[in-house]
Amino acid sequence: MQKSASASSLGPGGLDLSNIFFKPIQNTSPPSPTKRHTKISVIGVGNVGMAIAQTILTQDLADEIALVDAQPAKLRGEMLDLQHAAAFLPRTKIIASTDYSVTVGSDLCIVSAGARQIAGESRLNLLQRNVALFRGIIPPLAKYSPGTILMIVSNPVDVLTYVAWKLSGFPSNRVVGSGTNLDSSRFRFLIADHLDVNAQDVQASIIGEHGDSSVALWSSISVGGVPILSFLEKQQIPYEKETLEGIHKAVVDSAYEVISLKGYTSWAIGYSAANLARSILRDQRKIHPVSVLAKGFYGIDDGDVFLSLPTLLGRGGVLGVTNVNLTDEEAQRLRKSAQTILKVQSQLGL
Repeated sequence: MQKSASASSLGPGGLDLSNIFFKPIQNTSPPSPTKRHTKISVIGVGNVGMAIAQTILTQDLADEIALVDAQPAKLRGEMLDLQHAAAFLPRTKIIASTDYSVTVGSDLCIVSAGARQIAGESRLNLLQRNVALFRGIIPPLAKYSPGTILMIVSNPVDVLTYVAWKLSGFPSNRVVGSGTNLDSSRFRFLIADHLDVNAQDVQASIIGEHGDSSVALWSSISVGGVPILSFLEKQQIPYEKETLEGIHKAVVDSAYEVISLKGYTSWAIGYSAANLARSILRDQRKIHPVSVLAKGFYGIDDGDVFLSLPTLLGRGGVLGVTNVNLTDEEAQRLRKSAQTILKVQSQLGL
């Protein structure tokens, strides 16, 4: 399945024309040993996985993309569909297989496989259906790419990132969940929409669980470098806490709304995952709210729990956690969010 029917062997008897089409240059030297070949594997070719693969392709983030799924017909169809767009995209080798050996040598493995979230279903309710899938996914990825970075997108993402960490045996810096990176984008969009500015000029984060117990960091929101809440206070402009909570609730509910309208979410999480892939593989050292091992940060000391914190990402994966000044209320809510996730994890027996 790694090549489409239209490979280079088009000559008589399968003659490989690529070897005779070009006349070789004499006295050549081998390629520079510093040249990197970047490979990304995407596990799961459902709506989310294909949105991730498509966005990675259009943003020219990899030299090779490997797709893995349990449905061979669907998998081959998606591979061919992407290959047929080659004339419109940066040159990227696209391969696919139901066998995890196709992922060998991956720099980044993105796992989006999992049961689809049903309208009205909480992310945490997906857990038991997806843990069993991960037992068949994570160990092969670790086997064929022992130096890879694992990025978990499947929901409930925080608990499944913990599961992936446990099953892989990797150090915690090489296991990261997409977490609240998308929640924070939705948050920035809503604030920008209120102020009629570009969302890229809004600095705002949501941390904690990717779900109902997430924490909006209102105290650190700024627009164009201007801290919002302190600006309103200095201008003696009153604001109601209920209004702020309403915006946060809209962020939490937004995924459920999209699912109820179109049946699934895809495009936004595709851009979010590609955004994280860029920061990691190109060593951008950007700060993202992503799911990481949170023990020891912000007073979270009760157990090994993954949840989203403002995290510095680079070629080594998780490089550090930003020391943001939280209000007492924000810190309390974050610890409560950690307890929510830990309670669920305690039922896994890992």
